[in-house]
Amino acid sequence: MLKVIDLHAFYGKSHILQGVNFHVAQGEIVSLLGRNGVGRSTTVKTIMGEVEPQGSIQFKGNEVAGKKSFEIAHLGLGYVPENRDIFPTLTVRQNLVLGMKSNQPTGRWDINEMFSMFPNLAERADVPGGALSGGEQQMLCMCRTLMGDPDMIMIDEPTEGLAPKIVEQLAKLLQEIAKRGVSILLVEQKLSIALKISNRLYVMGHGKIVYEGTPESLLQADDVKAEWLEV
Repeated sequence: MLKVIDLHAFYGKSHILQGVNFHVAQGEIVSLLGRNGVGRSTTVKTIMGEVEPQGSIQFKGNEVAGKKSFEIAHLGLGYVPENRDIFPTLTVRQNLVLGMKSNQPTGRWDINEMFSMFPNLAERADVPGGALSGGEQQMLCMCRTLMGDPDMIMIDEPTEGLAPKIVEQLAKLLQEIAKRGVSILLVEQKLSIALKISNRLYVMGHGKIVYEGTPESLLQADDVKAEWLEV
């Protein structure tokens, strides 16, 4: 589904990504772990065309490095940014409708299903997005992205600042997304949720992938956790 080969990216003269390599298969949940500042968010922004890439980014067999963000999105790659980028003056329902592609046939998801999975969004369907709590805005951002029926979705730090109950809801949603054949690249700080739902994990350090393995293997890799994950 997604294959990243020797990916480099710069912010000015700062060399942020220094030869990143990884892949995500269809229907797979892959987590990208690491401390703040190692390049995880830059990786997904570069894949999505928000940062100029050097290297190869292949999505569904298409080379997308250098394409514009909207062109990549139209190919079926969804992106949920860390900043919960909703339309604050539009209602919950209007935000969801805007997530649909204009020429989109019936997809895997519809508004009623979003409301069924997240009853608190249903209760606030006609409330402006800006009036929602942080957790509700995160749900809305994810649901709006799903309304575009992507084949893969990249999610940057979805559990940041959320209550444990909301985190549990999000974990169940991610597992349901994968069951429907949608691939997931999850950038996550919380090791517990990544270990619980991921098929595979990558650990980043200093702009490179420093570890690849399963949740079970990472649990046993005390040296990796101590050097690259623990604060």
